[in-house]
Amino acid sequence: MPSKNNMYQFEHKYENLAYICGLDEVGRGCWAGPLVAAACILTKNYHNDNILDSKKLSENRRNILFNEIVKNALDYSIVFIDPKTVDEFNPKKSSIMAMEQAVRNLKIKPDVLLIDAEKLNINIKQESIIKGDDKSISIAAASILAKVARDKYMIEQNSIYPNYKFDKNKGYGTADHIEALNKYGIIERMHRKSYKPIKKILNGEKIKSNTNLFTD
Repeated sequence: MPSKNNMYQFEHKYENLAYICGLDEVGRGCWAGPLVAAACILTKNYHNDNILDSKKLSENRRNILFNEIVKNALDYSIVFIDPKTVDEFNPKKSSIMAMEQAVRNLKIKPDVLLIDAEKLNINIKQESIIKGDDKSISIAAASILAKVARDKYMIEQNSIYPNYKFDKNKGYGTADHIEALNKYGIIERMHRKSYKPIKKILNGEKIKSNTNLFTD
């Protein structure tokens, strides 16, 4: 787990700037559902040592922190990119598109963008940070906003498609998702047809249960 000081290092680096915006995305490796990006400008000098990379937090903790972040953000936005668009542009480009749109949707123009491992085509000072959600509270906050929003959407889809257990697997290539795909096929509006396991289903093949799973 990162040290307390480690999560604020880039916020301290740019402490002379008023609006520091963290950006992150989730769902790049999912087989079904949207890719979601978030932008978050926290209150100046905001500290909360519970805010970490969303992957390191329990679902309950993420939900609590989501409300805390929204309450303490000067501004934030969340953008959904549908599976068809992900197929058309590829996951990496879709991630960049989503983050760029998230910045454009903000009411406040950021002075600097802290981005998890990507560079955006936006005329704003920015820093791409490898494993940024482990090094910046602003990026970690964005990762939580995106993750909770996406999970909520997938839970809602489960009521429409209960056989796929989206409330549990959130669209990732888990054993129960593979079982449903082999048995029921794909959902046209939910599955990413450019992904190899989904291509197999479309070609009439079965997915093996030990298929290499995507995570992000």
